[in-house]
Amino acid sequence: MLKWIVLALVLVPLVVLALAVRPVLARLPQLRRAAVRLKQRADEAAALRAAAESLQQRAEGLQGRLETTQQRLTLIKARRGD
Repeated sequence: MLKWIVLALVLVPLVVLALAVRPVLARLPQLRRAAVRLKQRADEAAALRAAAESLQQRAEGLQGRLETTQQRLTLIKARRGD
């Protein structure tokens, strides 16, 4: 009788654990695909961030050139007497 009680105390939790783990194991392929998609999105975001930084630098350079051009235009207008 003691054997059956000990056996039940060992097997019942193992069966419950197996039943709890089964749905998680069934979803592993979906989770793996989601992780791959997330990694791809992170890589795309890093590439976009680099492109945005490059555009920001170009915009700052163009802003400087625009300021220089405006100063020259002001000087030319001043020389002409406009």
